[in-house]
Formats: sequence, structure tokens, C-alpha cells
Amino acid sequence: MILLLKMCLVFGQKKIVVIDPGHGGIDSGAIGINGIYEKDVVLNVAHEILNLNKSLFDNELDIYLTRYNDTLISLFDRSRLAKSLKADVLVSLHCNASRNNSRGMEVYVHNSESPNSKAAITLGVSILNESAQKLGLKKRGVKFANFQVLRETISYCPSVLMEMGFMSNFDEADYFLKSQNIKALALAVLMGVVDYLDARL
Repeated sequence: MILLLKMCLVFGQKKIVVIDPGHGGIDSGAIGINGIYEKDVVLNVAHEILNLNKSLFDNELDIYLTRYNDTLISLFDRSRLAKSLKADVLVSLHCNASRNNSRGMEVYVHNSESPNSKAAITLGVSILNESAQKLGLKKRGVKFANFQVLRETISYCPSVLMEMGFMSNFDEADYFLKSQNIKALALAVLMGVVDYLDARL
């Protein structure tokens, strides 16, 4: 797998990946049925993605976070970072909530005429497949949405918004409490990105 990842380097240029942990600061996002905050879960997953890129792949991907701590970053600045870095992909991390006992993971892409829209669907499917196969979580599919972070990045790079599970579901909210599960989620996202980039060669 490391050899496949190294193949993603073109003329010595690392692939640039922007990971966007949603919410932050005064914006907690969804609050779990067990009291955990979405903003904390997604930030923990994002940091673990950084750690795994370093420990498993010797930083072969050039990964940036839109926030590294509990601060609120505007949606405009999140998308502007992807543009300024000339990112190859952007993955925005979120957790879902519902009044029903919903469960599972889903990915949103922006439905536009940009060539990146089709690529974003491929990226989303890659991440969902890794998550379903490795974690055994329900796969809710790829859906279209006009979220600002997607709308403002799709013309620059394939971008997806990932809902990693439901904070309103007892089992999935408790799943987010365990560090080994956070690491497993991070690895699924990272490998989904790697598989996508490898297929683009």
C-alpha cells in the first residue's frame, strides 16, 4: 500500500489533502445523546488522520487541517484554504443527528457542472466503501447538497462532506467515545482518499 501511495507523487509533487473538521468554538455542532460534541469528535478524527499519515506513510500526503484546535473558522476561510493550497481533494468531517433512530454513514457532494463533481462522487464512494468494509457501519450512500463548503470548493478540487454517523443514535454516539474507534474512522477516511488518488493516476 505504501508503494501505491508513493505512486501518487507526480514529478516529486505531493498530493495536497485538506481535511475540514466541521464546527468549532461556540458552534458545537450536534450534541450526542450521551453529551459528546460533534466539534470534538471530528477534530479528534482529523488529528488522527494526520498521525496515521505520518506513522503509516511517512507523510507521503501533504495534509492540512482547516482548524487544529477548538476554534470557529468561517466557511469562506475553509474553502479559501483549499483554493490557496491548490488542494487535490477536500474532505469535510461531520456527524449526523436525527429525531428518528437513524444510523450509518453518508457522503454529500455538490451537484454542479464542474468536472470535479463527478470526481467528488468517486471520492465519496471510495471513502464509504472503506468505512463499510473496515468498520462494518451502515452505508447510506452518496447524496447531493448545496452546502457552502462544497459549493465554494467544487470548482477548485473534488470535495465531499462526510457524515460519519449519528450522534442521536445510542450505539454510534458511544462508538465515538472510544479512542480506537476514532483511529479506525480516521484510517477509513485516509485509505478512502488514498484509494481515490491511486485510481486517478
